[in-house]
Amino acid sequence: MAGNGEIQWCFSQVKGTLDDDVSEADIISCVEFNHDGDLLATGDKGGRVVIFQRDPSSKNCHPRRGEYNVYSTFQSHEPEFDYLKSLEIEEKINKIRWLKRKNPAHFLLSTNDKTIKLWKVSERDKRAEGYNLRDESGQIRDPTSLTSLRVPVLKPMELMVEASPRRIFANAHTYHINSISINSDQETYLSADDLRINLWHMEVTDQSFNIVDIKPTNMEELTEVITAAEFHPHDCNVFVYSSSKGTIRLCDMRQAALCDSHSKLFEEPEDPTNRSFFSEIISSISDVKFSNSGRYMISRDYLSVKVWDLHMETKPIETYPVHEYLRSKLCSLYENDCIFDKFECCWSGNDSAIMTGSYNNFFRMFDRTSKRDVTLEASRETAKPRFLLKPRKVCTAGKRKKDEISVDCLDFNKKILHTAWHPHENIIAVAATNNLYIFQDKF
Repeated sequence: MAGNGEIQWCFSQVKGTLDDDVSEADIISCVEFNHDGDLLATGDKGGRVVIFQRDPSSKNCHPRRGEYNVYSTFQSHEPEFDYLKSLEIEEKINKIRWLKRKNPAHFLLSTNDKTIKLWKVSERDKRAEGYNLRDESGQIRDPTSLTSLRVPVLKPMELMVEASPRRIFANAHTYHINSISINSDQETYLSADDLRINLWHMEVTDQSFNIVDIKPTNMEELTEVITAAEFHPHDCNVFVYSSSKGTIRLCDMRQAALCDSHSKLFEEPEDPTNRSFFSEIISSISDVKFSNSGRYMISRDYLSVKVWDLHMETKPIETYPVHEYLRSKLCSLYENDCIFDKFECCWSGNDSAIMTGSYNNFFRMFDRTSKRDVTLEASRETAKPRFLLKPRKVCTAGKRKKDEISVDCLDFNKKILHTAWHPHENIIAVAATNNLYIFQDKF
């Protein structure tokens, strides 16, 4: 897998209607490939999970293509009402995480603000026929009328994909859940809200262990909140969590049952020349992800993506500006609340490239080897078979060139917050409002 400096990305598919009229419930709120990349799950604000499956012919043809078809759609969460606090609990899916496959079925965790569910997704292509106590229409027979016994047989039927909730993990979070992360042991997982992180066992729904609690005794002394948390991909005792103050804390569960005191603190000293009224808001980390190798991690703040080496806490080893041209626009972004948007980031399968979203349906890619970066666009104009994505440029001042777009013309309602990269191939999924765009390297 090459880094994105050498990759030419082309359009593969778009899912969802391309109408201008978008219903709030259809807006995609998370995107996640499973461990072999054959399944791709999206969650939306309406509480639905849609799973796409890689088309086997597109996987086996040469060159390989990244084409996905709808595999299963189910309602994961419903809107609820908390009568004690007089609060509505949205059905919006905040995160989806796949478990590694152990048998023919697939398992995933999905969460809204309060409740996490473990779903089993399985296939059925046979059904039992020839029961003794029921006739063919399903009516119960009188046992006294039976003169002989039949052995039921399995007959082939049209393939059915069923999704059933196997576990429901509820009532453990006072605040809104922002992250779930499955441990490398595949038996436990963590869930994080604004002030606490809980550790769960997959088999136990009525009990979780509180492993981080940053809630002050007096809430007036609250200075920061937890924004994201993730387990290390290989070391089952290590996890990190990021904060609204721009810090990342690495904790080791072998040290203490309650990980309030961290093992490492990753923080970049603030540049006094860039200090402004918005400094604290834009330094808040919206996402943190370990590299697949487990040696590095990336953090996304409002204007940049930073790469950290787990062996060096003092400063990031790489910093990539995502949309530096917005620094002069922070005042209007504060007024329209865009400054609080939570952009996610992701690694390529071999950790050589990083992807994250921006405004105007732009998304950014950074090649760590060549240090090249590119801005691409997920739009209807690109939705043509094998259409090669052209790099986009944003012009800040002076004369605008033909292919450039002025920073004043950017549409801040069109934002790419959620992206995912196939674990082994150059296939990416980009969520643009209610559409899921799938791009792949040129074939």
